[in-house]
Amino acid sequence: MPTPRKGKSSTLSGIKSAVKEAKKPEKETPAAAPAEIVATPAPAAAEAPKHVRKVDERGRAYATGKRKNAIARVWLKPGGGKITVNGREFNVYFARPVLQMVVNQPFGVANRANQFDVECLVTGGGLSGQAGAVKHGISKALTYFEPELRAPLKKALFLRRDSRVVERKKYGHVKARKRFQYSKR
Repeated sequence: MPTPRKGKSSTLSGIKSAVKEAKKPEKETPAAAPAEIVATPAPAAAEAPKHVRKVDERGRAYATGKRKNAIARVWLKPGGGKITVNGREFNVYFARPVLQMVVNQPFGVANRANQFDVECLVTGGGLSGQAGAVKHGISKALTYFEPELRAPLKKALFLRRDSRVVERKKYGHVKARKRFQYSKR
């Protein structure tokens, strides 16, 4: 069993007495007048940024939407609900009903079905990525045309760019993670 140090208790008592001395008010010095407290105004709460309407000279709202490798340039203007993608009708370009539903989601959330004409130019990626890019672009263009629609579209997460992309192929692998077949002999 180790023996206790001899100077440990005396060191602690010295510290304790120093703390007690620091707490005692000094009687010899006159009481200093309390410093005048200057009230500084509290910083104003940061106000939310004011979103303004962004429309070009033709009355169209423009936005860029992205998904995977697809990029969609979207022009939105008041109209009867006609959607054109790369010069073709929306139903012809996105033939699958699921993709048509994806593109129309922002109008459903904003309760603006058949109130806007949309013209899109889409490049890159496949049809699924292009539909997601058009959806993102329409959502952003709606907020530029009517800033009060920002809250429901943001709540539905349509203004967030889906950043998931295909993982790159690695050296020595068949694909990103799939490996060549192992041969023991």
